[in-house]
This record gives sequence, structure tokens and C-alpha cells, in this order.
Amino acid sequence: MSEPVPSAESRLRAAAPHELVATARRLLTDRVGAEEVTLLVADYGLSVLQAVTHLPHTEEPVAAHDGPVGRAFISQAPVVEVPDGSTPTHVVHLPLTVRGDRLGVLSVRLPSSATDPATVLRLTDFATALAHEVATAGRDTDLYLQARRTRRLTLAAEMQWQLLPGRGCARQEYVIGAHLEPAYAIGGDNFDWSTGADHLILTVTDGMGQGIHASLLTSLAVGALRNARRAGIGLADQACLADQALFAQYGGKSYASTLLLRFDLDTGVVRAVDAGSPQLYRLRDDTVEQIELEAQLPLGMFEETLYEEQTFHVEPGDRLIVVSSGVHGARAADGGSFGERALRQTLSATRRESPHEAARAVVSGLIEHFGSKELAADAAVVCLDWNGRSGRSGGA
Repeated sequence: MSEPVPSAESRLRAAAPHELVATARRLLTDRVGAEEVTLLVADYGLSVLQAVTHLPHTEEPVAAHDGPVGRAFISQAPVVEVPDGSTPTHVVHLPLTVRGDRLGVLSVRLPSSATDPATVLRLTDFATALAHEVATAGRDTDLYLQARRTRRLTLAAEMQWQLLPGRGCARQEYVIGAHLEPAYAIGGDNFDWSTGADHLILTVTDGMGQGIHASLLTSLAVGALRNARRAGIGLADQACLADQALFAQYGGKSYASTLLLRFDLDTGVVRAVDAGSPQLYRLRDDTVEQIELEAQLPLGMFEETLYEEQTFHVEPGDRLIVVSSGVHGARAADGGSFGERALRQTLSATRRESPHEAARAVVSGLIEHFGSKELAADAAVVCLDWNGRSGRSGGA
């Protein structure tokens, strides 16, 4: 009796972390006649996609929002490119995504006769399996993290990106997309989430200061919030324990503004603690409104601060956007403020975009307003589309 042929997924799992591209190339050459296989990962600023090659050498980056590769990344759907000329090949560009977190694109050059729908579907499944392995391999090799950068990150930015859960998350009930700038010099802004069988917890944190000071402060705040969350205590007490941790370390001289949200996946009830400056907006139908929450003290400002929860509801079709003070409080060189009006206009204009693109567009609008390629202050945007569960909806 002959031995079963190992699946592509098992071959990828067995590959050394730094050998995933070579393994994928061999598998696709053998199984679908691939002539060329390229793995491209999105850079930290989400502006380009860069090939994973023999670093630090790489190929010319590809725009993340233009051309066939960019369309596959933005649309999160396969794109078949028919190159100009007489070459009898097509290139299939496939999104690399892990549970809603967009990593990049897998480009596969095939004989034109091999780009039938069944083969494209198989390649889509292969790209998903490869994306999971790339995400896992990041624990054991720097290869894919190095490929993401177009230039060196500051130490503070390195610490912050390592602290983040990702840049997106998707389930049946919701889709999250998030963005940070300045991507290569971020200091104190952070977002975090954790999902369970019946809930989602989402936090956005803005540590005061800049550089290493802000990064260390935010790392302590996020670590304390995670520690409290994983102990299974309520949202208000999570804020209390994080507040105590920061005050014990800094004595009130440094503090972090945080918005904590806990979504009930069945009912759409949201519990909230507003401990500082992040602002929350909701798009329902074509209406943009700020959800006014009771402003409570930032974490670590005073000793043993008590926090209280508030509640509001989300309904299927709602979009929530959280912006840090670097967005809603930003001012241009001429002293003009980005302002609530411009923010609302951007949110309305991106209503039909995915949460990932809506978050990026808000920051892009801010950069355009600011009049420079890089922001002077940290800016974090988190966009969440709420689908809810079948047959359930929230209240008004």
C-alpha cells in the first residue's frame, strides 16, 4: 500500500520558518505548474508591498493601492493579471490574510491554460494556509518583519509594533481595521483586542510623551490591562488595576489615556470606560455622531481612582471609529485644527470602504491636512463594522 501524499498545508507546517517562500515555490511548481512565485508583505505604513527575498536585498516595492497587486490587497480577492506581450502566462495575485489581518499578497505566474476558476480557488486556499504559517513563523525568525520595513524603525516604534495584536481582526459578528502613524516612529499610541465566545474587548491607549518614554508608559498600561482582563474581572476594575500599576511606577507624573469597550456579541450592548482622550464616533446609515461618554481620569494620574462603566448599543450595519488625540486634536503648521468637521467628512466619504481602508484614509487625510509626509504626533485610528448575530439587534 502506497503512502499518502502529504498535503500542501502539512508541507508548509513542516518547513523551517525562513524556508516558507522556497517551500511554497516548490509546491506550486509541482502541483500547478507555477513558473514564478513571489511573497510580498505590506510595509508598516501600508503604502507599499515588498518581496520577501534574501534580505537586506529586495526587489522594487509595489504600490499597495494601485495595479493588480494592490487591487488584490485592497479588495481581499484574487486578481488575475494578463501581462502585455505574447508571453502565454497569467499572474494570479492572492491576498495573504489571517483572520482579518492583512499581511500581503502571494503572486503566482502560471501558464494561461492553468488559470481556470478551480485552480484559482485552490491557490486562494493555499495562500490562506501560507499566511497562517507566515504569522506563526514570525515568532522564530525576523525575516518577514524585516521585509515589512522600507527604512529603520525607531526603538520606540519597534516596541509598539511588537505590542500590537495585529492590524485587523474579523469574525462573523464584526470586522476591525486599524492604523498607526507615524508608522516608523510611533511612540505612545496603541490598540488592543481580545475576542471570546460571547464578547469582544477593544481598547485604544494614548500614552503621554514621545519616543521611548511614551512607549514604556504605554507598554506598562497595556500589560496591566491585559493582566487584569485575563484575570476575568470587569471592565471598570480593569481600568482601576491598570491605574494603580501606572501610579505605582510614575507617581502621577506620567499617565495614559484609554478607552475600554466590551461588546456583547448576542445583544450589541457595549460597556464602556472613557479614561482620557480617545474619541468615539458612530456611523449609522448616513449619519455620523460622536458617542458622548463621561470623561474620567486618565490611568495613573491619581492614586486609586475609581472608574464607572457606561453602556450604549450598536446595531447591525453600524460602524464605530475610535481616534486618538493625535487625530482629533491635531493642528497644522498654520495653527489650523484637523477638527471634527474634517473628521466627519472623511468618515462619511469612506463609508463604503472596508474598515482597514477607512482607518488608513482618516490618517491619510490628517497627513494631507498637516502638510507633511510624517506626523509630528502619534495618531491611532480603529474602525469596527458591526454585523451582530443572526436574528439579534441592539436597541436604539
